[in-house]
Amino acid sequence: MKITKLVHSCLLVEMPDPINRTALFDPGTFSTADVDSLQYLDDIIITHSHADHFDLDLVKQLFAKFPEVHITAPDDVVETLNAESIPATSALSDGITFFEAPHEGHEPFLAPPPNLGVHYLDMLSHPGDSHHFTETKSILALPMQAPWGSTQVAFDLVRELKPKYVVPIHDWHWRDEARDSIYERFEQLLGQEGITFVKAVNGEPFTLDI
Repeated sequence: MKITKLVHSCLLVEMPDPINRTALFDPGTFSTADVDSLQYLDDIIITHSHADHFDLDLVKQLFAKFPEVHITAPDDVVETLNAESIPATSALSDGITFFEAPHEGHEPFLAPPPNLGVHYLDMLSHPGDSHHFTETKSILALPMQAPWGSTQVAFDLVRELKPKYVVPIHDWHWRDEARDSIYERFEQLLGQEGITFVKAVNGEPFTLDI
């Protein structure tokens, strides 16, 4: 599985033959998804409606280039997309299953919307904006920092669930120096427990062997 982090919670996930499938998770307003550079796109997966995870204009551009793309999203996002004549679904589909992952509360700053925890190809789990979930596949996309959550909670959650790999997401708010320091610490501490923490660099693909 080849993964490219495209800032914040946006991940481009590519599977080679024989699966031959490409998905884009949470293309939001902080993302650097370059529509022109994408050659293939089978799935767009949106965990919830907040702008840092769902940029309607960006999804319109993606749909214009890939009109056969399969879009999975919560009901409120599906309604928004359908109003723009973009088909989407909140139902299970081949290779995509859901797990319980409620959006963390942080009112009155923002109201928590419906949030999908998504297992992709039985290999990768993306919880959206949640630290309250109890399952993961081998690869966990882990929210690292947010107005609604803490890095300590994220660390404790990984130690409890014990995925094989951790891919950091939801860390746009950090300065680069802070991000590098915390990545180093996660890599060191989780490595002692047999968990590989991927120090993802925006725009640079990496490959994980499952």
